[in-house]
Amino acid sequence: MTRLTESLRRVLAVARKEFRQLARDRLSLGMIVGIPTIQLVLFGYAIELDVRHVPTLVLDRSRSALSRKLTSELEATQTFRIDGTTESEDELRRRLEGGRIGAVLFFPPDLESRWYRGQGAEIAVLVDATNPTVAASVSRTAESFGRSLAGHVQPFVTDATLPPAARIPSSDRESFGIVPDRVRRAPIRIAAIPLYNPEGRTPVFIVPGLIGVILTMTMMLMTALAVVRERERGTLEFLIATPVRRSELMVGKILPYLGVGLIQVGLVLGLGVWLFSVPILGSLLDLAIGAVVFIAGMLALGLVVSSIARTQFQATQLAFFFFLPSMLLSGFMFPFEAMPAPAQWIGNVLPLTHFLRIVRGILLKGAPLASLMAEIEAIALFTAGTLALAVVSFRKRLG
Repeated sequence: MTRLTESLRRVLAVARKEFRQLARDRLSLGMIVGIPTIQLVLFGYAIELDVRHVPTLVLDRSRSALSRKLTSELEATQTFRIDGTTESEDELRRRLEGGRIGAVLFFPPDLESRWYRGQGAEIAVLVDATNPTVAASVSRTAESFGRSLAGHVQPFVTDATLPPAARIPSSDRESFGIVPDRVRRAPIRIAAIPLYNPEGRTPVFIVPGLIGVILTMTMMLMTALAVVRERERGTLEFLIATPVRRSELMVGKILPYLGVGLIQVGLVLGLGVWLFSVPILGSLLDLAIGAVVFIAGMLALGLVVSSIARTQFQATQLAFFFFLPSMLLSGFMFPFEAMPAPAQWIGNVLPLTHFLRIVRGILLKGAPLASLMAEIEAIALFTAGTLALAVVSFRKRLG
């Protein structure tokens, strides 16, 4: 019993020491409180599976009161958010490839004439189906709206009390006029046409996104741990004592990992094509350029983490602290269009959001790099700002 009591006393003494050491470590204490708080806020408020306000472009060749009325009614469903109109199919294609819009409402020139003649007016809703969840929601809304519209909008009726010219004879509902001209029971039909991923295959959406997610975690963590490891071993001060400038040291630290990141891109892409038949419709050179800019941003962020963390454990905690919002708010797991506006603002600051648009645009849509320059510029701006912050933080710590 005495030995057990002494052993328990020693265990409690070590536990008290660890608790006091943890209480003095403000960074670890912040992670203990911050990570659960961020998870609760993100999952509770930012994550929404009910897709709303999908950015939508209107291509109105009808230019009629009917097309304008239908546009406003479709927007009133809250699934569509009209972001403007266009007369150019090239602009429409460019914005679809850039990932800035998720749907297109197309009204043909003969919309009103076919409606009044009872031939069945047709409206096309082109859907970016690279995200199957968003495409399915848009298609369901469009088809449901079409059925509802057909039920209460009838240019022809079959009421026998009306004059013959105002109704379709019950014995001849399939033709109209001297030359048979098809008359459709539904006066308006809305056809949802999925683009880029018509089969709605989930791996086609997930695998390109995994390239960005893997690079986000590995590149940031590898750089942060490499610098912190040198600081723990005391070798970083020897590098500072050399004629190498701090900015040159930072750039030299991240250069080798650019090649490592490109190897990871090739590995994930090759496995995706082999195992899941992920298409490659665009230029691999364009993908490599976008990947290099993104990898540089993640490596620069790793340098910032290394300037804050004192130990490798703290560096890992900080990397996870950034990785969690990036994965949840970038559109990798949950539809970006379904998130509330504040979550989308935060998501647009994260480089992973823009890289996902780049990699999915190039691989799944065959988009040229020119149509994705807005995403490249956003990542480049983040990289420049983060690298500058890393240099400043490094000087403050070791200078």
